[in-house]
Amino acid sequence: METALLTGLGLAAPAGLNAYLPLLIVALANRFTGGIALESPYDLVSTNWGIGILVLLLTGEIVVDKIPGFDHTNDLINSAIRPPAGAALMMASTSDTDLNPVIALVIGLVAAGAVHAVKAAARPAITISTGGMGNPLVSMGEDVVAATTSIVAIVAPVLAAVALLILVGGAFWSLRRLRSGGSPSRPIQS
Repeated sequence: METALLTGLGLAAPAGLNAYLPLLIVALANRFTGGIALESPYDLVSTNWGIGILVLLLTGEIVVDKIPGFDHTNDLINSAIRPPAGAALMMASTSDTDLNPVIALVIGLVAAGAVHAVKAAARPAITISTGGMGNPLVSMGEDVVAATTSIVAIVAPVLAAVALLILVGGAFWSLRRLRSGGSPSRPIQS
């Protein structure tokens, strides 16, 4: 059960960055590799229709999230999409365990919601500090992190959990630094 829980966390959290990327990776892993087994009704994402819809949604997400201004609207809309996607990923990953589905749902909502909250809070600061020029680069980085974390969560769940802790710590540190104006700490004078 611990491995399934770590896999679920490793998939739910990156859904806070991009809802469709972890869902597509899970669908493809279920369909083509057997790296993750999805029970009904979660196996619907790995059907031809499910994969096709996820590819279309992911394409739109990737394009819109690279455009300053539109990315903020996208984040607002995805505030209602990313946490439930994280919940669904957590529930799907733990469906064959003794973990209560309601608890899995809450854990997935909190994991994806927390990551999304940090992302949504950091983006305006990034837009202001870079004049919008940093948004596409940050968005690409988020996509890489979401994809990498999702793959690692399926292949090596313990490693994904450690990586998530490091990333969350780094995100909070970066957000705090951006909010303080990015100024370096002053040395203590004697």
